[in-house]
Formats: sequence, C-alpha cells, structure tokens
Amino acid sequence: MADALFIVLRKVALSLGEEALQKIGTEVVEAAPIMTDFEHSMKQIEGELSILQAFIGQVSAQRFGDKAFDAWLDQARDVAHEVEDIIDEYAYLTVQAVDTSSFFKRKFHQIKNFVAWQKLHSQISQVEARIQRLSEMRNRYGLSVGKLDKNNDFQLANQLYLSDSAYLTDNSEIVGHVDEIGQLTEWLLEERQDRTLMAVFGMGGLGKTTITSSVYKNQKIITSFDCHAWITVSQTYQVEELLREIINQLIDERARKASGFLAMRRMRLVEVIQSYLQDKKYFIVLDDVWDKDVWLFLNYAFARNNCGSKVLITTRRKDVSSLAVDNYAIELKTLKYAESWELFCKRAFRSSQDNICPENVRSWAHKIVAKCQGLPLAIVTIGSILAYRDKEHEWAFFYKQLSWQLANNPELSWISNVLNMSLNDLPCYLRSCFLYCALYPEDYKIKRKLISKLWIAEGLVEDRGDGTTMEEVAECYLMELTQRSLLQVTERNACGKARTFLMHDLVRELTSIVAKNEKFGIAFGDVGISQGFHEARRLCIQRGAQTSNTSASSRLRSFILFDTEVPSSWIYDRLSRFRLLRVLCLRFANVEEVPGVVTELYNLRYLDFSHTKVKKIPTSIKKLVNLQVLDLRFSYVEELPLEITMLTSLRHLHVFVVHDLQERSLDCFSATKILGNICHLKNLQALQIVSADKDLVSQLGNLRSLRSLAIMKVRQSYIAELWNSLTKMSNLSRLVISAFDMDEVLDFRMLKPLPHLKFFRLAGKLEAGVLPSIFYNFEKLTWLKIDWSGLKKDPISSFSHMLNLVHLRLHGTFGGEQLTFCAGWFPKLNYLQLASMENLNWIEIEDGTMMRLNQLELFGLGNLKAVPDGIKYIKTLHQMYLTDMPKQFLESLHGSGSHIVQHIRNIHTFESSDSEVNNFCFAEYLANKFGPGAIKHAPTYCG
Repeated sequence: MADALFIVLRKVALSLGEEALQKIGTEVVEAAPIMTDFEHSMKQIEGELSILQAFIGQVSAQRFGDKAFDAWLDQARDVAHEVEDIIDEYAYLTVQAVDTSSFFKRKFHQIKNFVAWQKLHSQISQVEARIQRLSEMRNRYGLSVGKLDKNNDFQLANQLYLSDSAYLTDNSEIVGHVDEIGQLTEWLLEERQDRTLMAVFGMGGLGKTTITSSVYKNQKIITSFDCHAWITVSQTYQVEELLREIINQLIDERARKASGFLAMRRMRLVEVIQSYLQDKKYFIVLDDVWDKDVWLFLNYAFARNNCGSKVLITTRRKDVSSLAVDNYAIELKTLKYAESWELFCKRAFRSSQDNICPENVRSWAHKIVAKCQGLPLAIVTIGSILAYRDKEHEWAFFYKQLSWQLANNPELSWISNVLNMSLNDLPCYLRSCFLYCALYPEDYKIKRKLISKLWIAEGLVEDRGDGTTMEEVAECYLMELTQRSLLQVTERNACGKARTFLMHDLVRELTSIVAKNEKFGIAFGDVGISQGFHEARRLCIQRGAQTSNTSASSRLRSFILFDTEVPSSWIYDRLSRFRLLRVLCLRFANVEEVPGVVTELYNLRYLDFSHTKVKKIPTSIKKLVNLQVLDLRFSYVEELPLEITMLTSLRHLHVFVVHDLQERSLDCFSATKILGNICHLKNLQALQIVSADKDLVSQLGNLRSLRSLAIMKVRQSYIAELWNSLTKMSNLSRLVISAFDMDEVLDFRMLKPLPHLKFFRLAGKLEAGVLPSIFYNFEKLTWLKIDWSGLKKDPISSFSHMLNLVHLRLHGTFGGEQLTFCAGWFPKLNYLQLASMENLNWIEIEDGTMMRLNQLELFGLGNLKAVPDGIKYIKTLHQMYLTDMPKQFLESLHGSGSHIVQHIRNIHTFESSDSEVNNFCFAEYLANKFGPGAIKHAPTYCG
C-alpha cells in the first residue's frame, strides 16, 4: 500500500512544480481561481498522504494478516487512487487547454473544460473528507503503532518459523541438489584455519533451509566441531533476541543462569558469545537472513580464532550472499524436470508401491509438475494436497483452478506466504515496478530496455538528477530485483549487461493476484482472472479479448495488447474510453492506421505501434507533448511529419521498415525521413533509423544526450559534418552508419575516434578498400558488423586487438580468398558470421583462437568447398547455421569433414530461396528478443 502513496506523492510534487504550473500559459484564465485553490488543496493533501505513508510503513510489518488493518488499507489505497486521478485529470486539462487546434475547437474546449475544472474542485473536497474519515477509522479500531493482539502475535510467529518444517525434513525426502550438498559438505570438512563465512542463496521455496539442515545434521560434520547452533533470523529479528538465542544453544543451562544473560544489554551479550567461542571450533547456521545489518554485530560475536570455525548463511538476497569469503557461495537453482517428477510422486503417491503415478491422472500430473517449474516448496505442498484425490476430474479441476487455489486454499498458504514475504519486503520504489512485471504472459522474457521505458512512462522511476538518467535508475531497480531473487537473468548482451529477465511462473501467478486485489493491474487471459476490470488501473490483454464482456476502467493508465486476433474496430472502441492513458502498447496489433483518438490522449508517455501495418503518422501527433517513447519498428512508416519535431519530451524514437531479416543488402531496412528541424529534441537518447541529408547531419550535433543512433542513406559529402556532430555526443555507445547505395564510397580517414562506442555497424564501400585508422581506437567495442566494404586485405588481424569483442559479423566485407584467425585472438568472441564473400575459398582457424565461440554462421560463401579444419579446436561451439553454401561444402560436412563438427550440437542448413527461411529467422528473432512466449502472440512474418 505504501508504494501506491509513493507514486501519488511523486506526482503531486511534479504537478506543483514551477515548471508544470508555467506550462499552463494564458489559455486557462477562466480556471485561474480554481487552479489557485487546487494548488493550495493539493499541498495540504500532500502533507496528509506523507504522514499516512510513514504510518503504513511503520505498522504494516506488525499487522501482517490483520484483517481490520487490511480493510483499512484498501480504503487508504482507494483514496490514493482518487488523488492520482485528480492529478492526472489536472495534467490532462492543462495540456488540452493549450491545444493549438482551430479557434472554434479551442473555444469549445474552454467552455467544456470550465465545467471539468469545477468538478475537479468538488473531487478534491471529497478526497479531503475521505482522508479525515480514514484518520477517524484508524483511531476507532485501534490501528496504531505498537498495539498488537494475540492473533497478530500468532500470525507473526507462524510467518517467522515457516522454515522450521524445512529444517525438520528427513534426508530420505530430499530430491536433487546432490552437487550442492556435496559442495557444502566438502567446505565444512576442509582444513582451513581462519573462520570461513559461507552462503546458500536463491528465491524463496527452493530448499535452502532443507539442504542446509541436511549437512547440519550430518554426524560426521557435527562431530568435527566443538559446538554448533542453528539460528533462524527472518525479516523481523531483534538483535538482542538473536544473541540470547545463540547463548541459549551454545552455553549449558547452569552457566547461562549464572551469567544472568536475560538482563544483559546488546554489547554485553556480544562479549559473552565472543568469550565463549574464543578457543573453540564452532559451526553456526544463520537461516533466512534478509539484510547485511545483522552481520554487523554477529561478526564481532563470532570470534576469529583460527580454529577452523564455519558460519553458514541462507538468504534470498545475492547482496547478502556477497558477505561470503573467497566465493564460498552457492546459488541454488530450481530442480530439473526429472527431479521435480520424482519429488512430486513421492508426495502425491506415497501410499502406492514405489510411488507410481496412476495412468488416469498422469497427464494432469505432468501439467501440474511443469507449472511448478522446479520449485520444491510448490511441488511438495501441491503433491501433499493431491495425495488424497484419485479421480481424474478432481486433478483436472485443481489444475484449471490453480490461480484460485493459490489465492484461496488455506492448504496452499505456505506457498503464498513464503513467496509473498519477498514481495512484502520490497521498498516502495520497487514494489510497483515488480507488480508491473507480473502483467506479462507466462514464459515471456522481460526486456530490460522495454520494461525500463514502461516504468518511466508510468512515473514509477525517480529522476535523481546528478547526470544519471532515469533509464539508468530503472536498470538499478532491475538489478535489485535480481539481487532479491525475484527476477532471473536469462540473457546478457555483448557488454555483459543483463538483457532479458524471467519471472518464475508461480511467483508471477501470486504477484498477479496481489496486483488484481490492489487494483494495480490485471493480465486478462490468465486462468482465474475473470473480474475486476472496472477497477484495474493497468490492463494487459494476453488472449481472448473478444470473449470478455467486461469493460475496463476509464481510469486506465496502461493498455498493453498481446492478443493479435482482435479486429481494429474493437481496439478503436476501447481506446475511446481511456483518456488518462500513459502507456499504449499495440505491438503486433491488427491495425493499419493510428486511431484519431490516440492523439487526444494528452497524458500519453509511451506509444508503441511496432510490428503493425501502420503506414502514416498524423500531424496531430504534435498534441502528445508528454510523449517520451514512439516505437514504430517493423511498421510501414517511411516518413515522419514535421510535427514530430515539436515533441520535446521524446527520449526514444524508433522507426524503420524491414525488407529482409537476413540482411542481404544495404536496403534490408528502410531509412525514415524526418521533415523539419530536429534541434529541439534535446532529450532524445535513441534515434533509429533516419535518412541522412545535409541539414539533418548538422542538426544532430544539438542532440547531445544521444546514446544510440542509426542513420542511413549517407553520402560522402555528409561525412565530415556527421562526424563533427557525433563527437559532441559524449555518451554515444551505439552507432549504425549505412551508405547511400552500393556505389557510394565513404572515406573515414583523418577522423577523430569515438572512444565510447560499444556497438558499431558500418555498411558501404570504404575508400581504397582499406579499413580506416579509427578502427584501431575501438577498444571498448563488443559488437561489430561490417557490410559490403570491399576490403582488399584480410581484415581479421585489424580486429584482433578488440579484446572485448563478443559479436562479429562480416557481410560482403572482403574480396580476397583467405581469412586467418590466429591463436590468442578474440578471447571473448561468442558469435561469428561470415557472409556473401564470393571469392573466399579458405578459412584458417588456429588452435587457441575464439575459445568462447558459441555460434557460427556461414552464408553464401560460394567458393568455400570444405569445412574449415580448425573448427574442431573450438569445443565451445554449439550452434552452426549454414545458408546457401555450395554442394561440395555440404558433402564435406556429411562426409570427410564430419569428424570436424561432431562436437557441435545443432547444425542448421538452409537455402535462402526457401519460403520457410524468413519465418524461421523471424521466429528465432522473436524467441531471442522476447522469449518463447512471444511467438504465440505474434502473427507469421510475411516478408
């Protein structure tokens, strides 16, 4: 709940800022008295909500499970939402008031909006009254700090000792994690004199406590120490109580009584433990640690006595596990499917001989185990419940109602309690961001760049100033969520930065339930989600849009459509109701034009028509003065109107048409013409793909915040001015330059280097067929693609100094006959593509080169008759794609050269004329970019 107030308070602060008030101008003179009252009232409301937020933050942990407090929180959340509606309505009216449409339309809006301004005043009065009633209810029902009844004590105790049952698990019931248990055992028994701090970390429910208790109860381990203790820390620990519990377990009763430790203060307790352990070899487990602070005192209490003592921490947080010394940390992973099935059968069919699954429920059992995605807590709990059900219809009903079961079945409360503890531990600024992630479909890869833009558009990311962009702050949020084991990194880019994330399906299910209950948002298409649309503030439609008879809230802030089957008329009808939208994502939608109502959505920050058939952007786009992101990738837009240059809040502008995903020519993408002067788009960080002209390359120098630029149709006469503009972009890290056509020769000699580039694609002939000297200054480069450059000399040696290079593509780059990769070159290279070099007949690969290469693509090398012998040295090579390779090469692949590639798991062979190639490339593109869940939400690519 505190996170909802956090968002509202940030919006209040922004709405009352001088810059925001100045934007209103003279067009709203008729509302001036009301606006003055608005400012005064909102400042008072801001003060009340700040106190309310502090109160909730202080008592929410104490009131876990208190139904009266939860009901009061619902009321407080409704008030926060009403305040947010007022602020966003205020923002909408102020932008509408300065709409530069026709005189008659402007006057009509002024008359109409005067009524709206008066209504706003009435709504503020109602909110003030509701805040007063909240305070009265809080006092009436005794919802104050420090007052807990016995029921709350029971709830807290139940939450605190959820791990006790895991501690008591018998070793015979443990399945999987054999390597982890073996590693822990080895560490605990090794002869190392100094005190060793170790850690086991991972998401809740993985079995951290279970495997730790397995080694803790191992008699061989226990007898090798003089004393031992198991301490459960939890989220709600008190340092003094922890210290007393340690004394209680280590020191015998007579000595404890004599010391009078129950009356001791914190520092004296530390001294008692330290003195007792001074000459002993001890083994202490700190189970369920949530922050590093607890170690501040325990570090002093646990004597460093060079007796070979061991301390083992279990935690959900990676930052806590970093306390472990010398990499003595184990990240626990989910079980493999075979292990999951074995564990499930042990629980669900324990009464049958050998725990065999009956045939009548086998298919449903497999579906349920797959749904658990290797999470032991879920497998054990669900298996235990189903142990008493033997009818097929009972299993089918349980599976189909799993979301409802998780939310309402008390027998499954352990799953929800364990996973929700991580959710409830999130600070205000992270909680709403994490709830937003739950709107995505199952198995969908959450892209770092996309989710960051959505969070920013929704106002969930703070602007810290000090030269740090909100995108960088959002990346910090994502990293913190992974540190807390709530998101899993599934892919990294060439720089090693996390590119995509995945949320465990059960975590997503439970988080979706929380998001729905708190009216944060709904993912329609999820099993069990069938109501609550009229209250949700964010709506993600995954499937079955037309089958729903529900009407979404007119107060919707985000509308994200994954269902590609709905007709455009359905989309246009829904959009007309959502005037306060900040995010509109119609990626893959069945639309051919931008609906007129879209440009009336004055609060819009994020607009996505990528992968649609939209051909034209209307001039009325100028009304979207708050727009930060315009995404038109894979659309049919080839020209942007002059009015696009009026959108000074734009941070990301992506627009291009794709003609050939295999990138076989300079024209595989269409550059987009921008009419007008782009000098005022000073907030732009990404601009792609634009068509060059003499004026544009000069204007680019004003866009000094650019970090990513793709520009095509470049002529040699533009190069000097273009490079002059690029050198003014101190943060430029991604650059794509493509020549006007195949005959245009580009000369990059005598140009200054761009030292911060990490991603560079250059397409077009180079002067004299020689790589320019600037390539010797690209030491930070991790991704490089050189197309159609007409080089006369083997270029590989010229790239060999790029020690950070991970991704290298050479397409029509070289006109010679031989390429050589020498030993020691490209130590980090993961991907290599060699394409369309018609004279190439030999590739020399020495032993010791490209030692991390994972994927190799050979494309259209018509004179390469045999498989390069040196491929046998690259043991890390797992993928090989061959397109339009000569017959002799393929015969070598399956004949005399088969031993060279026997270690490669997957070898794919294609002909580019095959109609399936583009579809294969597109499916792979979608899967890599968004995960396997994306393919079912996208239509087939038709070229």
